[in-house]
Amino acid sequence: MATHYPKHREHIQKLVAQLGKEIPDTMAAFGQLHNAAAADGALSSKEKELIALGIAIALRCDGCIAYHVHDAIKAGASRAEMMETIGVAILMGGGPSLMYGAETLDAIEQYLAQ
Repeated sequence: MATHYPKHREHIQKLVAQLGKEIPDTMAAFGQLHNAAAADGALSSKEKELIALGIAIALRCDGCIAYHVHDAIKAGASRAEMMETIGVAILMGGGPSLMYGAETLDAIEQYLAQ
């Protein structure tokens, strides 16, 4: 069954919010880490989202793909930039990353259709 990535992201957001209630110190620290790592610096937030997307593909993390496709588009990443990111992830992760790269293409198309 195909994943509907925007709905998958919404579902995970709810679960992450619940984790925030259950383990607030851990989630607050992770939020601070995320904000610091994702902020503009020598690399733009768009470039950082593309890096995160490539890592999500290579690590085979569906939820991460849902988040980082959304956030890369929000940061201004183009379809072409995300396609090149998929290519680098395939280079680094081989056949399994090819499968997740194909899933990422589906996620990109779903988000761009919104």
